[in-house]
Amino acid sequence: MAPAPDVVARAGERLPAATGMVAALLAASCCLLPMALILTGLAGAGLMMTMMRYEWLTLPLGVGGLAGAYALYFRERRRCDSLGCRVVGRRGTQAMLGVATAVVVTALLLKFFPSWTAGLLQRL
Repeated sequence: MAPAPDVVARAGERLPAATGMVAALLAASCCLLPMALILTGLAGAGLMMTMMRYEWLTLPLGVGGLAGAYALYFRERRRCDSLGCRVVGRRGTQAMLGVATAVVVTALLLKFFPSWTAGLLQRL
């Protein structure tokens, strides 16, 4: 006996959101995560300098992971549309993908447009 469409939908509902969050953490691990730890007093500048050495690895992994998260989300949504089921946790997944996208875009802006982002941060 085949499982109900809603049961099938629940099995893959969290995968796109989890993939997006992992991608955001990977992309942020080079610059945003150490900066947040320094601002909260949990780490020093040495951690940031160490993590900045690996941005050549973390930024592409973050971008690739985010693209994979969106691919998983839209594949699941298309599958549910064809089966007539609904995507469980759709709003939560969209919110997590939005946060992950914001983190990855911020990391990329800090990397590729440092003078623009520095000027923007100084005005805040």
